[in-house]
Amino acid sequence: MKNAPLKAAVLISGTGSNLKALIDAIGRGQLNLDIVQVVSNRPEAAGLGHARAAAIPFSVIDHTDYPDRQAHDAAVADVLQRAGAELVVLAGYMRILGEEFANKFAGRMINLHPSLLPLYKGLDTYDRALDAGDTETGASIHFVTAGLDSGPVITQIRIPILQGDDAATLKARLGPLEHELLVATVRLFCERKIHCTDSVVSFDGKEIEQPLQLKPGGSF
Repeated sequence: MKNAPLKAAVLISGTGSNLKALIDAIGRGQLNLDIVQVVSNRPEAAGLGHARAAAIPFSVIDHTDYPDRQAHDAAVADVLQRAGAELVVLAGYMRILGEEFANKFAGRMINLHPSLLPLYKGLDTYDRALDAGDTETGASIHFVTAGLDSGPVITQIRIPILQGDDAATLKARLGPLEHELLVATVRLFCERKIHCTDSVVSFDGKEIEQPLQLKPGGSF
C-alpha cells in the first residue's frame, strides 16, 4: 500500500528557489509530498509568489514584529503545528532557531547548507573553502538542532573546485545540484526511509556512519 503524502512545511526568507524545486517535483509526480504551509519571516520574500501560484497556504511572520527570538519562534511553531506538518524544511531560512523550537521539531526538521559539513558552518562558505585551498565543496542536508549547522548530517552532494573558481562560480554551479539534493532527500522522507533517534541517523533501518552521497541521476 502506498504511503499517504507526507505533510511538510517550508520556511523561507528569500527567493524560494528550493521551495520551487519541491513544488515542481510534486508536479512531475516525483514526490509524494503535500506542502501544507509556507512561512516567511520577511514580507518581501519573493518565494511567497511560488506558494501563491501553487495555491499553497502561506504565512508571513515578520521577526521584527516580535520582542525577542523566543516569541517569534513560538508564533512560527504554532502555525506549523496547526498545519499538521510532519516534516519542516528550512529552505534559505535566514533565522537562527532557538533551542525550544529545535527540540519541538527534533528528528523532523531539516536544513540545506552550502558546505560539506562539518566544514564551514555559518556564512561565507564558498569563500572559506577557497581560502582553505580545498579541492572540493558541496552541500549538506542535516537535521536541525539548537547548535548552528550542527545537527546530524543526512545527505551530501560534492563538486570539484576548479582552477579560476570564485564564490560566484561555485554558487552558480552548485545551486541546481542543491535542488536535486533537496528533492532526493525529501523523497527519502516521503518513503519513510530516514529516521533520527538520539542524534543517530538511520536509512532503511540501518544506522549510517557517513552522510549518504547523491550520485548522478539522483540516487544515493
